[in-house]
Amino acid sequence: MISRRSFCQAGAGIWALASEARADVRYAEQHRAAEWSYSSGKAYKDPFNDIELDVVFETTGGTEYRVPAFWGGGQVWRVRFAPPSAGRYRWRTICTDSSNGDLHDRSGVLEVAPYRGENALYRHGPVRVARDLRHFEHTDGTPFFWLGDTWWMGLCRRLSWPEGFQTLTADRVRKGFSVVQIVAGLYPDMPPFDPRGANEAGFPWEKDYQRINPAYFDMADVRIQYLAERGIVPCIVGCWGYFLPLMGVPRMKQHWRNLIARWGAYPAVWCLAGEGTMPFYLSQHREQDSAVQKQGWTEVAHYVRSTDPLHRLITIHPSQTARDSVEDASVLDFDMLQTGHSDRASIRNTITQVTGSLQRNPKMPVLVGEVCYEGIMEASRQEVQRFMFWSCMLSGAAGHTYGANGIWQVNTVEKPFGPSPHGRSWGDTPWETAYQLPGSAQLGLAKKLLMRYEWWRFEPHPDWAAPHWSSENYFRAYAAGIPAQVRIFFLPDGNSPTIQALERGVNYDAYFFNPVNGSEHALGRVVPDESGNWKPPQPPILQDWILVLQNG
Repeated sequence: MISRRSFCQAGAGIWALASEARADVRYAEQHRAAEWSYSSGKAYKDPFNDIELDVVFETTGGTEYRVPAFWGGGQVWRVRFAPPSAGRYRWRTICTDSSNGDLHDRSGVLEVAPYRGENALYRHGPVRVARDLRHFEHTDGTPFFWLGDTWWMGLCRRLSWPEGFQTLTADRVRKGFSVVQIVAGLYPDMPPFDPRGANEAGFPWEKDYQRINPAYFDMADVRIQYLAERGIVPCIVGCWGYFLPLMGVPRMKQHWRNLIARWGAYPAVWCLAGEGTMPFYLSQHREQDSAVQKQGWTEVAHYVRSTDPLHRLITIHPSQTARDSVEDASVLDFDMLQTGHSDRASIRNTITQVTGSLQRNPKMPVLVGEVCYEGIMEASRQEVQRFMFWSCMLSGAAGHTYGANGIWQVNTVEKPFGPSPHGRSWGDTPWETAYQLPGSAQLGLAKKLLMRYEWWRFEPHPDWAAPHWSSENYFRAYAAGIPAQVRIFFLPDGNSPTIQALERGVNYDAYFFNPVNGSEHALGRVVPDESGNWKPPQPPILQDWILVLQNG
């Protein structure tokens, strides 16, 4: 005989199954954005400011993700969610107007299947900081190599959609770039609401900053999604730093809520602002503005951290270091550096900043986010691009970011960007020419070489070379690798150093790698002397070279 209690429990189970059968069931793939909308029959005079809508997703294990929805225009709100695991999620809506049955207390089920495709950002998951606090990895532990490109104004209409944007993306994918830095419409080097910053639907905000322009972000959506679908991480720069005093912290939080709601479901990285503490170019009270920005971006960082349920990485693009652009460096996940645009004269500051940040606390990955755009001021050509990449990577950087003058401001043949607020132009090289400058391809070759090895395990070892670089001479050898496995040397002056401290019983084979074209010149077996030293021959051409020793 079935007890009354068992009967009631069975009845409750049947009711739950029937309830799920009637539920609003939706489907998704792990790590990919699922999206749907809600329409309100109740009209709001100012929907962007009058209400907020969140959707809470709960796993069968009880983990909750509270996802902000974004205003889609009119009386429509949309939600995007990238489930971090396969399985069943229950979801429910929470609206600040709890009397609105169209928006509040809606519920359903999200059935999530494993991702079966080839896109590494979905197959291995978005990017996070690795356990060693020095590198990046996907959420399944697969190492992630940050090779970034700089498209600050890439969401404006001067980089046409689809032709221009897709052409540039295809080139960067082919060369091995994995990240694109792109500003969410509030741009540098122009006053607010300058026509050069508009996309096909206008500006991201109304001119009084009272509300966003959803149509602008709809056009930006297709570009951000396109990057993610091609395996490129969008590094979303919320705005240029001086917009914070213009808009105020409350509006900036609204701006970031909208960005998180729209693009947090993509495998993005958050960069709070560009030149975070730099006042507007024509500011009359620069010190005051800088202090306001430093405090304000710290507050905004806390807000982004608490609002983003998927906890995408957070940094800030600095005038020098991200650490010093906020009041509390612990709000950041990694340190981004800007180290100059003065060709070889920027080398000292670059190496000093990279090695210095790696010694600071809290420990975090370090990389250069801006240095010596290729071709800027008719300098910083491909040999400087190679120098910055190799010297930084072999000094312990977690990755490297390239930029080309002409791309970041999206010059076109018909419409060069023109003068910045300071009155002069940075140059009129069209982006169609700039993306073919040789430095980008050569950094792609450099990444490809490093990825033959367990590059994420590399440690700097200047002691492996004599002479090696120092603050007296930055043009001597740089070295890094894994003891008894692989050693890589960057020879900026084209001269072979003496290789030191070779391990007994380890049989290394050596070769020169030409960083200009990727060709290799085999050197055969390394035969050290009794002290464990080996003097390689000189490279065949007078230029910079890479010397590789690998355990054969």
